[in-house]
Amino acid sequence: MVAIVVIVMSFAVFLGIVSADPDMLQDVCVADLASKVKVNGFPCKETFNEMDFFWDGLAKPGLPNNTLGSLVTRANVEKVPGLNTLSLSLARDDFAPYGLIAPHTHPRASEMVFVLYGEIYAGFITTANILVAKTIKAGEIFVFPRGLVHFQMNVKNTSAAAIAVFNSQLAGAPNVATALFAAEPTVPNDVLAKAFQIDAKEVEMIKARLAPKS
Repeated sequence: MVAIVVIVMSFAVFLGIVSADPDMLQDVCVADLASKVKVNGFPCKETFNEMDFFWDGLAKPGLPNNTLGSLVTRANVEKVPGLNTLSLSLARDDFAPYGLIAPHTHPRASEMVFVLYGEIYAGFITTANILVAKTIKAGEIFVFPRGLVHFQMNVKNTSAAAIAVFNSQLAGAPNVATALFAAEPTVPNDVLAKAFQIDAKEVEMIKARLAPKS
């Protein structure tokens, strides 16, 4: 466990060096998440304490009991206010057997994934439509360049988990399918039908499946 912590923190230091966020101008700028002031990031709180730099939300496995069989628990500035201006965040990825983290992007960060246990097929697609993918297992890493569509899939009939490091306090994670078929207002059916070479009825079926559950 100590070795895992050292490796993950080494990744964090590396990604912090190649920051995707603006440079900090003071020692700390703990995010005031309740502030109504709109800035690029979050305004600084006047006072802070050690709890602004602490969170135990990644200590236990998440429960990936959903349609895709995966759960991403994010330790970003919204959970750890002390991350504000530090260009750093983490996530824990938990997979049910054959679970999938669907194709998505991180518009504000590159990502490095470290497998805790299990085997994961990880891949990204370049802007030239080239798939770069590999199955990785416990102790191995894979990197997703900033902004490129990527995915992760558990290839075994057992659970799997990974830790992801981002060089942004709030990387963003738009899901490709949800962004196109569950946007509000909706993307016109004829746009999606022509783009995917399907008919309007099929578009409506996909939209119905991806619509937020009330």
